[in-house]
Amino acid sequence: MQTLSLPRTLISAAVASAFAFSAVAVQADLSSRYQDSDGDLIADVPSDESQWVDPDTLVFAYTPVEDPAVYADVWSDFLDHLSEATGKEVQFFPVQSNAAQQEAMRAGRLHVAGFNTGGVPVAVNCGGFRPFAMMAAEDGSFGYEMEIITYPGSGIESVEDLEGRQLAFTSETSNSGFRAPSALLRSEYDMEAGEDFETAFSGSHDNSILGVVNEDYEAAAIANSVARRMLARDVVQEGDYEVIYTSDTFPTTAYGTAHNLAPELAEDIQDAFFSYDWEGTALEEEFANSGEAQFIPITYEDNWAVIRTIADANGVTYDCD
Repeated sequence: MQTLSLPRTLISAAVASAFAFSAVAVQADLSSRYQDSDGDLIADVPSDESQWVDPDTLVFAYTPVEDPAVYADVWSDFLDHLSEATGKEVQFFPVQSNAAQQEAMRAGRLHVAGFNTGGVPVAVNCGGFRPFAMMAAEDGSFGYEMEIITYPGSGIESVEDLEGRQLAFTSETSNSGFRAPSALLRSEYDMEAGEDFETAFSGSHDNSILGVVNEDYEAAAIANSVARRMLARDVVQEGDYEVIYTSDTFPTTAYGTAHNLAPELAEDIQDAFFSYDWEGTALEEEFANSGEAQFIPITYEDNWAVIRTIADANGVTYDCD
């Protein structure tokens, strides 16, 4: 992939003024249907055992991608492992959009899931999602960068060149596909969507990348981990697009469970993630393309602090009720 000679830009520095906040007053934004008695910002497991869910079949969904069938195969071995660890049948749910995945969790149709970075706060606050894991490299490092890309010959060589042009986002709940670039453009470049540049929403990072490559979009904000996997699968080729901006590193997809699963089942699910042997699996083959090789423990309170700050900078609220 050909890139322009630009220094790596740290989004934390670029939008520091927009992200200034007091860590002392951190509070949960949970829907009124949930409780947070321990102050960890996620929904408590119900104290009333009659509200626990212990389904015969667990439903798992991975964050929406351009071709869900590909990821049904990628996750098949892991889901077999999850089935063995829990004694449950496990069904892969190929969601078509972030909104569909969020609604499935909120409605109780989804038990285990991987939500995209920006969608995690929505899932936590509106759907009772309890994240506990994230993919990481062998050395424990993790994350991805937001990139703004364009196609060769577009005439867009810098962020400033987006003025009067079109920038595609993925969805309004996406961190790298909407919230981070919106905060960046507003704070560092004094550019507002719909005023200084036109927008479009593609629905997924895959769609945004393909849209730029096919010149349907003049530019797009994407997660580079998705781009690396598409390059490795030969979905796109080196030189199909150019990068005009790269952010600091963000946490990647969070994996977790519905808040009301029976505690023993929820514990078995967590154990399945951390005991999974990646070697020789389709999961290893796919996610090695973005440098990931294991699941590591995370907490929403700590690992998603910067994402919540970006959401605050964009005026995001969670009126789930």
